[in-house]
Amino acid sequence: MLDEKKIKNAEANVRHYLQEGLLRKINKRDANIQRVLQKNSEESLKTADLLLKGNYSTLWAVVCSYYAMYYAANGALYSIGYKVGHKISHKVTSDALVVYVRKKLKESLLKEFEDAQEEALEIAGLQADELVESFGFERLKRSRFQYEMTEEIKRSKAETSLGRAKRFVFEMEKLLEEG
Repeated sequence: MLDEKKIKNAEANVRHYLQEGLLRKINKRDANIQRVLQKNSEESLKTADLLLKGNYSTLWAVVCSYYAMYYAANGALYSIGYKVGHKISHKVTSDALVVYVRKKLKESLLKEFEDAQEEALEIAGLQADELVESFGFERLKRSRFQYEMTEEIKRSKAETSLGRAKRFVFEMEKLLEEG
């Protein structure tokens, strides 16, 4: 779960990124950029699925799953007027996701739970936090994956990565449809 410390840290980082130009507020969006990000996300997700189902490479299934999430996250950020630069883009994306997309995700998930009573807000908040945090997990896993893991463990982690990526991309696409 995203704790208050991580959220505050992400907020401070985003302020810094904006000052340094690592993250930019944009006024005019280019539909072609949005399409490319979505296409890259879909392609990465399909590739991860093929790699895993064909038993080709658990490492690259994890990498492709992460990139599906990365492109979807950048697409969501772009749709609300933020463009991530090239330097430390993965960390910038991760922090910007916490700051700008987390609340929007909570609102989106709440719509799905309209019929639920008081638990809806808590459930939606937990799911939004888990979804945003899953991006961070996959970013870290991608960098650690190739060290001293058995193939069975790698496959299990790759399946988890693909499942997270599918859910993450699905939720980002819903946000884009609403926005």
